[in-house]
Amino acid sequence: MVVLIASLSVHEAAHAWAAHRLGDPTAERLGRLSLNPAVHVDPVGTLVFPLIAMLTRLPLIGWAKPVPVDPRFLKHPKRDFAIIAAAGPASNIAMAVIGAVAFAAIRYSAPGDIAGRAFVAPLFELVLNFIQINVLLAVFNMIPVPPLDGGNVLLGVLPHAGAKVVEQLRPYGFLILYALMLTGMLSTLLGPVATFMFRFLLRLP
Repeated sequence: MVVLIASLSVHEAAHAWAAHRLGDPTAERLGRLSLNPAVHVDPVGTLVFPLIAMLTRLPLIGWAKPVPVDPRFLKHPKRDFAIIAAAGPASNIAMAVIGAVAFAAIRYSAPGDIAGRAFVAPLFELVLNFIQINVLLAVFNMIPVPPLDGGNVLLGVLPHAGAKVVEQLRPYGFLILYALMLTGMLSTLLGPVATFMFRFLLRLP
C-alpha cells in the first residue's frame, strides 16, 4: 500500500507538472502540483478498493483523484492534453527504471554472508515490489480506453472523427475494463507486456 500510494502520488503530480509547463495553472491553484499523497489520495479508490483487492483477490480497479485540466489555457489543446495524459505513465516508467538501478546497486553490493543476506532480503522485496507496481501502473494506464491515460492520449493523436468515437466510450470506460478483467482478456493482453518490461529492467533470463 505504501508503494502504491507513493507511486500514484508521483503519477498524479506528473500530470499536474505537465499541465503547468504547458500553460494550465488549474492543478497548481488546487494544490495538486505536489508529491504530498494527501492531495492525490481518493479515500475509496486509493485506499479502500486496493486494500480489499489485496486481501480478497477480488478484481477491483482503484484510482486516485484525477488532475483537472482546463483546455482553454493550452496553446495546442488536443496535442497538449495528450502530453499531459502521457506524463503519468511516463513517470511510472521513470520510477521503475530508478528502482531497477537501485536493485542492481543492492544486488552487487550485498554482503555474501548469511546475516548480510538476511538483512538485505526485505530491501530486495521492497524494491522489486516498487518496480513491479510502477510497471503495472504504466501498462494499465496506457490501455486506450477513456478515462485511462491511454484513452486520453488516443484522443490527442486521432483525427476528429476517430477521437469522437473514442470520446463516446468514456461513460462506459470502467464497464469495458471490468469486462476485460472478468473475461481474462486484460491479463492476456497486458501480462506479456508487463512481464517483458519487468524482466528487461531486471535483466532476468
